[in-house]
Amino acid sequence: LKGSLGGAAVWSLPLAQGAPRAKAMAPRLQLEKAAWRWAETVRPEEVSQEHIETAYRIWLEPCIRGVCRRNCKGNPNCLVGIGEHIWLGEIDENSFHNIDDPNCERRKKNSFVGLTNLGATCYVNTFLQVWFLNLELRQALYLCPSTCSDYMMGDGIQEEKDYEPQTICEHLQYLFALLQNSNRRYIDPSGFVKALGLDTGQQQDAQEFSKLFMSLLEDTLSKQKNPDVRNIVQQQFCGEYAYVTVCNQCGRESKLLSKFYELELNIQGHKQLTDCISEFLKEEKLEGDNRYFCENCQSKQNATRKIRLLSLPCTLNLQLMRFVFDRQTGHKKKLNTYIGFSEILDMEPYVEHKGGSYVYELSAVLIHRGVSAYSGHYIAHVKDPQSGEWYKFNDEDIEKMEGKKLQLGIEEDLEPSKSQTRKPKCGKGTHCSRNAYMLVYRLQTQEKPNTTVQVPAFLQELVDRDNSKFEEWCIEMAEMRKQSVDKGKAKHEEVKELYQRLPAGAEPYEFVSLEWLQKWLDESTPTKPIDNHACLCSHDKLHPDKISIMKRISEYAADIFYSRYGGGPRLTALCKECVVERCRVLRLKSQLNEDYKTVNNLLKATVKGNDGFWVGKSSLRSWRQLALEQLDEQDGDVDQNESKEERKEEEEELNFNEDILCPHGELCISENERRLVSKEAWSKLQQYFPKAPEFPSYRECCSQCKILEREGEENEALHKMIANEQKTSLPNLFQDKNRPCLSNWPEETDVLYIVSQFFVEEWRKFVRKPTRCSPVSSVGNSALLCPHGGLMFTFACCVFLHSIALIWPSEWQMIQKLFVVDHVIKIIRTEVGDVNPSETQYISEPKLCPECREGLLCQQQRDLREYTQATIYVHKVVDNKKVMKDSAPELNVSSSETEEDKEEAKPDGEKDPDFNQSNGGTKRQKITHQNYIAYQKQVIRRSMRHRKVRGEKALLVSANQTLKELKIQIMHAFSVAPFDQNLSIDGKILSDDCATLGTLGVIPESVILCMPEEGFKGKLHLSCFAHECSESYCKFLLKRRL
Repeated sequence: LKGSLGGAAVWSLPLAQGAPRAKAMAPRLQLEKAAWRWAETVRPEEVSQEHIETAYRIWLEPCIRGVCRRNCKGNPNCLVGIGEHIWLGEIDENSFHNIDDPNCERRKKNSFVGLTNLGATCYVNTFLQVWFLNLELRQALYLCPSTCSDYMMGDGIQEEKDYEPQTICEHLQYLFALLQNSNRRYIDPSGFVKALGLDTGQQQDAQEFSKLFMSLLEDTLSKQKNPDVRNIVQQQFCGEYAYVTVCNQCGRESKLLSKFYELELNIQGHKQLTDCISEFLKEEKLEGDNRYFCENCQSKQNATRKIRLLSLPCTLNLQLMRFVFDRQTGHKKKLNTYIGFSEILDMEPYVEHKGGSYVYELSAVLIHRGVSAYSGHYIAHVKDPQSGEWYKFNDEDIEKMEGKKLQLGIEEDLEPSKSQTRKPKCGKGTHCSRNAYMLVYRLQTQEKPNTTVQVPAFLQELVDRDNSKFEEWCIEMAEMRKQSVDKGKAKHEEVKELYQRLPAGAEPYEFVSLEWLQKWLDESTPTKPIDNHACLCSHDKLHPDKISIMKRISEYAADIFYSRYGGGPRLTALCKECVVERCRVLRLKSQLNEDYKTVNNLLKATVKGNDGFWVGKSSLRSWRQLALEQLDEQDGDVDQNESKEERKEEEEELNFNEDILCPHGELCISENERRLVSKEAWSKLQQYFPKAPEFPSYRECCSQCKILEREGEENEALHKMIANEQKTSLPNLFQDKNRPCLSNWPEETDVLYIVSQFFVEEWRKFVRKPTRCSPVSSVGNSALLCPHGGLMFTFACCVFLHSIALIWPSEWQMIQKLFVVDHVIKIIRTEVGDVNPSETQYISEPKLCPECREGLLCQQQRDLREYTQATIYVHKVVDNKKVMKDSAPELNVSSSETEEDKEEAKPDGEKDPDFNQSNGGTKRQKITHQNYIAYQKQVIRRSMRHRKVRGEKALLVSANQTLKELKIQIMHAFSVAPFDQNLSIDGKILSDDCATLGTLGVIPESVILCMPEEGFKGKLHLSCFAHECSESYCKFLLKRRL
């Protein structure tokens, strides 16, 4: 080796002497250089088998476990750190699978069943658990008739068909039955949520959901014949109070009775629940503008108003109004203030009729964890009416409180509040919470609750069937665990046996990819067949550049791998052709700098005779860079993951000496782009670019290109002559001088012609640069006409239309001689009438097409009302007297201009003012001087770009957006509540909140005036608007199922 490999002996000798593997092993790049160092002294034709094995690093010593910490990718004999450590020691059986114990999903003894959170449905789960533990409600729902009888067949349930509840009551029945007797730890309420039409990814207002669902349930049960079912909602949750108003003048008392299902208590500024109830019943004075109209006095009088509780339900729901509307920000916010409440609540002092039993005990506390009103998590603490024990319901997880006591301390400490308010001390039987938003109290009775709430037979049969499915699933999971363990044990024995036989040593060997070996040792993925196609060279052998990602293993191990897992092709042979080519490339790269200097010196010499070769100047300037890139690509340094688009772009780039190729593949005719080099210089260049096109100095240029060049010169001369003639014939049109104008009709003529402005611009381009632009041969006026051959615009539009050009009669005669004209368009001025001065009319030929003109106008109006993401401006008006001055100073015009403004605001469908209809039925364009001036001012005003002024903001809107949505945008921009906004546009009041902006006439760049109301009337707050929006949205979601 020392004589034949040169420097390779220096590299391999320390490894053969048994030096420590961790110290002797060089990094991957150093191993790469060492494997090919012999190529510096060995020519490609001298490459031997020893050189090939050195290039493939066959005889590098393998690494030792414990010494080599990670796998050496530069050493194909390193089989350490590929994942074998998992299998060589003792392994726990649980590591062979990722299947949890199915018994963990089983319901614990004497525990309740949880509910799955479907994304953002924790608020629904809390209410379901509270209603489930209301035994009277559960019993009444079980008595409600069901359509399950249609689902029954014979003595049981149809096995081939799953039960699907049809109504809200049936969904609740099935859910409650599963919550009562299911063997699962938690159940899925997706059927119930889907029936309500709720969005599982968006958290709704929990308090609104409770109220509206109770209203929906009451409405559904009111159709039942059984009174115990029909009246259950009223019996359990419905109370009654009266709004009582007393006139201070005559003492007349008026009552307005109302039912309630919960009391909404304001908690702002209060610390105790009793204070919130007292404020709810507090007397209110009606004075000043808020005085009461007394029917007895027949006038407005000072009065007092308060709420009187007439009757209370068995289950008293107290809504703590934690989520309020912040007027400054325009959003809801959460009040994180502590409220104290007791487990025993005596409501007798608050009821009008004394003497009854009004002592309540706490049965549920609903908690919202989080500081924001738009996010967070809902849980419920509910008391079991049968055992008296408290449970915390947190979706799937249910926790029993110790000692039959309610414990809220942990929940209060999870989310720290921004305010550093200390938690007040609570006595025995009382609690404090800053997260409780609903308290449920049950009327205290001496009788024990009925503990026998039996599930109906048809529901129990459905539950039993679900329990059977659950048990089958548990058995299936246990079997899968067992199979995974057995498979893992077999794999363990296989790895322990084969890993010891993987190293090849001096025996026959093969190559397998490192990635496949790592996947074979990965317990989490199944082993796939061996695929070596990505590592093949063009000769279907192992590519020498892929040796860093391959491992050399024994033939014995390879036979077992291919017999068990299959795949291929098997890599047993080393590629001599690739090694020889790589040797040639490396030698060229090393001598590139010397050859670059040699070529530069050869280029300085003058080439004599016909011994030279033509080379492109651009190729000569960049040949060194091109050669280096080409050698790097052949050397395998190019990124293998290069995209197809990048490769395609590189293929489209010119290779060496292709810059002097003509489109026909011959030598180009331009000598400025090429240079003659000597035969010696060309031979040097040809070593690096053997496939470059070769052009000896005696090679003739492309004959086809010569013919085309001669024809091009003749065409250029012809184009110059044509351009000069047309420029001389139409000098004013070319220089844009002395052009006629419709707004100031020239006296010397009564006829003007019209051509397309596009024709004029293209013609001017040709005249200026006749050698670069194509000549214009025809005048295409058909683009200015409709399909019927009529005009699409009126005379007034022609004044400001930029797509047409006016032509003098003398110019038109010349145009007809020089160009082919498809349609003649002209405007004729005539004098009408005997009165002095006579009236001037303008008639167009061809005449206006009213049908197409109207369609064009309609399309323009439609485009103005079908827009997306357009800008409008909203101006907030503070003083009515300053509206015109502050919001639009440019509109402070004189009285005459104001009259003209009135003229331009014409309703849709009115006849065009500049269009006259004669008696004979022929339509002519007519415009008077006054109308023309008004029209000109109108166009000028509309074309002016809108200028924002103080107190004005730009908003992005769409035509299909409703006025109500626009008001919400204005609320965020100006902090003005929607019901305080008086909006108008062009003097028209915008009041229909459901109408879209397109139907209201709001177009892009419109200015809308917003005049806020001065103050509030009565006790109206911004929270009313938020409440209204939330209630209407929830009603849409819940009651659409009725």
